[in-house]
Amino acid sequence: MKKIAVVGTGYVGLVTGTCFADTGNQVVCVDIDEAKVECMRRGEVPIYEPHLDNVFQRNIKAGRISFTTQLKEAVDDAEIIFLALPTPPGEDGSADLSYILKVAEQLGEMMTDYKVIVDKSTVPVGTAEKVEAKIKEKATVDFAVVSNPEFLREGFAVDDFMKPDRVVIGTSDDRAVQAMTDLYKPFVTNDRPLIVMDEKSAELTKYAANSFLATKITFMNEIANFCELVGADVDKVRLGVGTDTRIGPRFLYPGIGFGGSCFPKDVQALVKSGNELGYDFKIINSVLDVNHNQKFRLVEKVKDHFGDVAGKTFALWGLAFKPDTDDIREASALYMIDALTAAGAKILAFDPEAAENVRNTIGDKVTYVDDQYDVLQDCDALLIATEWSIFSNPDFDRIKTSLKEPLIFDGRNMYSLDRMEREGFFYSSIGRKTILPKGN
Repeated sequence: MKKIAVVGTGYVGLVTGTCFADTGNQVVCVDIDEAKVECMRRGEVPIYEPHLDNVFQRNIKAGRISFTTQLKEAVDDAEIIFLALPTPPGEDGSADLSYILKVAEQLGEMMTDYKVIVDKSTVPVGTAEKVEAKIKEKATVDFAVVSNPEFLREGFAVDDFMKPDRVVIGTSDDRAVQAMTDLYKPFVTNDRPLIVMDEKSAELTKYAANSFLATKITFMNEIANFCELVGADVDKVRLGVGTDTRIGPRFLYPGIGFGGSCFPKDVQALVKSGNELGYDFKIINSVLDVNHNQKFRLVEKVKDHFGDVAGKTFALWGLAFKPDTDDIREASALYMIDALTAAGAKILAFDPEAAENVRNTIGDKVTYVDDQYDVLQDCDALLIATEWSIFSNPDFDRIKTSLKEPLIFDGRNMYSLDRMEREGFFYSSIGRKTILPKGN
């Protein structure tokens, strides 16, 4: 059993603290938001993440996890301190380290014995050195700084934490290696290794992994766009490419661009780090450009069909950047909303989890509807921006009778072309031929 402090209870911090508590450790989570801390003390999870609430409540009842607004209260008894603080992108794309460095300075003043300080946030190469230097300004005891990047997918975070592909530990301190090895022992096996490396390599591993996956997604989006020009079917191309064992099928699904809290931020930060050293990431810069344009791909299709969209009303299914989360950061739906409303269209939107976050972000730019079928009533077309499972097998007859015309523009390729042809829809998706209703 380890005594752990987790500083920051955002997406990464809360999952980290909860999962470590579930393996018998004593965890104290710190956050400056008093209302949020009180909410968590009552057993309420402040974010939407499948399965997290059950694990969270189980560990509160067992007394293995607690919450405070006082950093010193959490740090005094902790052997390992995780920094799970935000590193938002600045206007130039660089990661803002001010939250991490401020806490590092406070830790230097508070520590009275050896501690392992762990950078859990995604941070640029060289951050461990900066954290160590900041702590040393005030510290009077020995400590170690470790880079331990997270590889959690929103919507699958609990399972990803409990059964990781790998755990990466970056440190040159032998005591820290032992402490981290003991802590992660319940989660690693021969098939799920713990990999120890230097701090800079660990920091770069996270950026490299996310940038590669973003590149894979973006490559397939470009292939999808070309498929439409030459009359190929991206579903068949994806299958032919993905069964190559050197490539694999994951992250080859075309759509309207990636979003979320990781890929856009991490890719931009890596480009910025390269710029600072005079290195031009040509491939990664192209990924960012193509992904930005891809977010408007469905808007282009809508405008090509209708011409002038002023005065048109569109139903939008999905606001989150991906299913099984309420995260709307860099969500393609937001780009679509901006473009269509700027052109004079009206948007009625439904999302099972993310509507409130969108309302808090853009206000009443769209009309929010609480039912996936009510949102369709008298709309000119249905647009799909997020592949929630509840959209996968809808009542197509009800969709047809609700819309003015049977028109679907699908940014996530949720339905087979054969099905859409049988159902009698005009159906436009990504990288596939457009289905026209019989008789057209």
